[in-house]
Amino acid sequence: MCILVLNRASMTNEQYQSARLSRDSRFDGVFFVAVKTTGIFCRPICPANPPKEQNVEYFTNAHMALEAGYRPCLRCRPESAPNSWAWLGAETSFRRALTLIEQGALNQSSCEELSDRLGISSRYLRQLFKTHLGVSPKKYAQYHQLMFAKQLLHHSMLSISDIGFACGFNSTRRFNDAFKKTLNLTPSQLRRHGLDKEARNVVYLAYRGAYDWQSLLSFYQKRAINGIEKVTDTSYERYVEISGSLAWFKIFADHEGKQTVKIEFEMEDVTKLSTLLTTIRRVFDLDTDITAVESHLNGINHELIVHSGLRLPGVWSTWEAGVRAVLGQQVSVKAAIGQLNLLSESLDYRVSGQLVFPTPGVVSNADLSFLRMPQSRKDTLARLASHLREHCDDSPNNWLALKGIGPWTVNYALMRGQSEPDLFLSSDLIVKKIPKN
Repeated sequence: MCILVLNRASMTNEQYQSARLSRDSRFDGVFFVAVKTTGIFCRPICPANPPKEQNVEYFTNAHMALEAGYRPCLRCRPESAPNSWAWLGAETSFRRALTLIEQGALNQSSCEELSDRLGISSRYLRQLFKTHLGVSPKKYAQYHQLMFAKQLLHHSMLSISDIGFACGFNSTRRFNDAFKKTLNLTPSQLRRHGLDKEARNVVYLAYRGAYDWQSLLSFYQKRAINGIEKVTDTSYERYVEISGSLAWFKIFADHEGKQTVKIEFEMEDVTKLSTLLTTIRRVFDLDTDITAVESHLNGINHELIVHSGLRLPGVWSTWEAGVRAVLGQQVSVKAAIGQLNLLSESLDYRVSGQLVFPTPGVVSNADLSFLRMPQSRKDTLARLASHLREHCDDSPNNWLALKGIGPWTVNYALMRGQSEPDLFLSSDLIVKKIPKN
């Protein structure tokens, strides 16, 4: 039996070996196994016959294996492994840089522009990547693009050209050249090898551990925005605006018991696909290692886990989370969603004819007298909208300077809009009502 460890840095070679030989799914995405004799790296759950220990080396990130010259296995598909908690203990600037790069920040911009956005020097940014990953930010960005492309080649009916553009390449030739140089295959060869015949615009995203999908879908069902979100017993779908273009997705819960979710999608601008999927991973909390979380909680008190697999239900954006928090101040969930639907229907903000959630600019320019709530709360919403119209990336921690916004609103926005796990809404009315034994 493999010992579960919460910090991969503390894992020994014996634990790596035990996990791969037992194909322990708890470690899927936590590390990767590279085989020296074949030049291929795999997930620890790969069904292939396990190689001898003297012929393998271990990497805590797929990009490190690529940098070392290994190519991804076509059988277990490392690009489909669930993301991990690898960087939660690392510096905030580094974690934010990873997120921005995975959303395409370096596809059209330089490291200098990214470091300016992070408020650090480009030299320090490169130092962070060298320390934590052993590669440069640009190299990490390209590896991420190529692994994302491999996933799309396996699971979508997008053309090879569209996949190249979706992954941030400016031309099909550059995409083909980079793909062949790094993965030793052309995109056409890989597609012939692995395309799912039934696939249309579909991607499968993996998660680790238990997942109480029914609880999550029930939570969203009670809070859905009419005309924008639709929730059933087995799926959630939504229209969103990404940088001025319309996108739609539908996520199906627990795809065939494989610890993956199936995502169907349609997009006006395929270059925003990475942003769409990164946000879906955050909103549906797919990257949390729930086994490690529950193991830790059980170590504190075995009665803490009432339902296994509970996840943190996110909101599409920090702005939307802030609106939901302001409208929900000191009222019931039903009353808050009523006001949210009234706001959406009255402002009727559309992209390509489809209703989507209104932007800060739309709300700040609107007469909010139609909302059925105290004037002070309307004023707070207007102030928040005006602030985020001018400072779209501002942290909720800075919202406290706005009249009408207190710690509960800020923490709610951080918890659901940015999926920060280390928060406790101590002033929440429901939390206060919970008996303290």
